[in-house]
Amino acid sequence: MDQKVTPDILSFIADCVMNLAAGDKNKQFTVKNIWNSQYFLSNIKAFYNKPDASEEEVKHEYDKLIQQPLKTLSYAKILDCKKKGITNYFQIKKYEILEYISFKDKNAFRFLYIYLIKVLKDSNELKYFEEFKNKNQRGRITNQDYTKLKERFQKFLWGNTNISSGKKFEPNRIFPKILNVYAARNQIRGSIKGFLSKDVALFGDLTYNRINFRDLRKSKNISRQEARKLDESQIEQMKILSARHDYLIKRAMDNIRKIQKESEVRDDLARGLAVEVHHIFPRHEFPEIAHYVENLIKLTPSQHSKAHNNRSPKVINKDYQLLCLLSKADSIDKSIKNGKFLYSKESFIFVVSEGLSEKLDFSLSISDVKKRLREIYNEE
Repeated sequence: MDQKVTPDILSFIADCVMNLAAGDKNKQFTVKNIWNSQYFLSNIKAFYNKPDASEEEVKHEYDKLIQQPLKTLSYAKILDCKKKGITNYFQIKKYEILEYISFKDKNAFRFLYIYLIKVLKDSNELKYFEEFKNKNQRGRITNQDYTKLKERFQKFLWGNTNISSGKKFEPNRIFPKILNVYAARNQIRGSIKGFLSKDVALFGDLTYNRINFRDLRKSKNISRQEARKLDESQIEQMKILSARHDYLIKRAMDNIRKIQKESEVRDDLARGLAVEVHHIFPRHEFPEIAHYVENLIKLTPSQHSKAHNNRSPKVINKDYQLLCLLSKADSIDKSIKNGKFLYSKESFIFVVSEGLSEKLDFSLSISDVKKRLREIYNEE
């Protein structure tokens, strides 16, 4: 575990490895192979607000950005790592798990939590985190408890790793990356700027470069006249925000193409190749859920045309939208029952709730959601 191992970076690097492997389940590669890949180069600058990866002065920064997640994956036995000279050579060992992590940031978060619990338990440190959690849940947590846990973690690293006590700040950079994953999963307070956070840690707080959807909407809708009033850094930030969101959407659409081999809607228009991926709730209207695989469905060109009322991108055929949602629910239910877990029932419920401005309970079953969908569309 290290400073650069956040859910979004881990998922992105896993995605880069999957792209590099191109279906080769035993692919061997180095950090340099990823660094020099067109996929990495075309996405990293916009996604992480970094200088051009080809520039010599950013070599150390990019080495850490790639190397640290790869080392975490190797310690977890998802990758194999062998050192030849000064170069680490990685090879895929658990292709399906790597693919799962690469699909979306939340999958990487779920993996990180399981992995960190294993590491903390094997290191005999989990009990201290559990004490911290229990005090949190009883409402008795203090900054002193936070400092005590952090100091325990410092001593553990100094005594059991090659991080010497002279490197005082190294454990402090790693500690919040571990605590905040643990805190977000258990819905307790975590770490912010070296202190106990005032609020419960959230998944969105864990990302290296968080998307603010209010700013995203602004960046998509800003006029030329308004843009002239912004300074260069604001304009650049808006471009980065928009580009990162576009990457997440493209990644989700590519994953739907991998997951679904044929049209998910079984109607009279299902004949022919299903080559198009459709946003059930339009991306321009619902940017918050545009990158959710649960909001994407694979269709034939004829079906896609009908979904958009003869391909008008801003017009949605409501009757066909319902059919898409019901079909997507079946795809998700089938995937979960087959043990694939590429979709999430809770994410589907969130997508439906956002798209229809309805608050559906996350405890609902897929069949309950389908029943509620029919009721909502019949009411309109």
